[in-house]
Amino acid sequence: MPVHDWTRVNDWTFHDFHTSWMVEIKRVLMRGLLPKGYYVMTEQLAGDLGAPDVLTLQTAGTPPDAEGPLAGTATLTETPPSVHARTTIPRDPYARMQRTLVIRHRSDDRIVAMIEVLSRGNKSSRHAIRSLLDKVAAALNGGIHLLLVDVHPPGPRDPQGVHGAILKEIGTADHVLPPQRPLTAVAYSCGADVDAFVMHFAVGEAIPPMPLFLTSENYIWVPLETAYTAAWADVPPQYQQVLSASS
Repeated sequence: MPVHDWTRVNDWTFHDFHTSWMVEIKRVLMRGLLPKGYYVMTEQLAGDLGAPDVLTLQTAGTPPDAEGPLAGTATLTETPPSVHARTTIPRDPYARMQRTLVIRHRSDDRIVAMIEVLSRGNKSSRHAIRSLLDKVAAALNGGIHLLLVDVHPPGPRDPQGVHGAILKEIGTADHVLPPQRPLTAVAYSCGADVDAFVMHFAVGEAIPPMPLFLTSENYIWVPLETAYTAAWADVPPQYQQVLSASS
């Protein structure tokens, strides 16, 4: 299913769809995609992501009770994801979101990865984008792998897309957003450095599947379009008509 132009409808219509989409992604992950020992929950993270009472930060790498490659995952060394761009972001060794899908490991319930589907509100003001960037930086500095999906066009606070804004915040390189594909999905893998795997797409195109890293080496593919299509069935008919006319 092609991505729709969500600027055609009000914020609460996308918020409702966003909720359904996150549930569908969760269902896909829980029904066979996550390897043994991992689970996913919908959580509302608030406060300082670096604070131990908010979440338990992990160090990147293989969980202590896992031996060898994780069953059902691909490895970065043997099969790197085929994406539009890959960026390695050096990490400062001294450096220490609305509802988010949080992947934890059952050994001690620690967070290993997060999936965030952005809303317009994440970029609606300087405070909103500041909050998003702070949380992303805190998660990456804590060794938490991220998958961010943004189906909203760039604006004055992210002229090169959400990945461009994140790179400006924590990286040393610039990211140029292709004007013909202004929407972004990006997966971040945390190891000694942060690796970013970026895909761009446009309204009317299918959302590409994206890697979700569970360790700095192991990842699974998340079928974002499958979940998007399932969530679309819950959009009220009058809004489906408006959105379909624009795609």
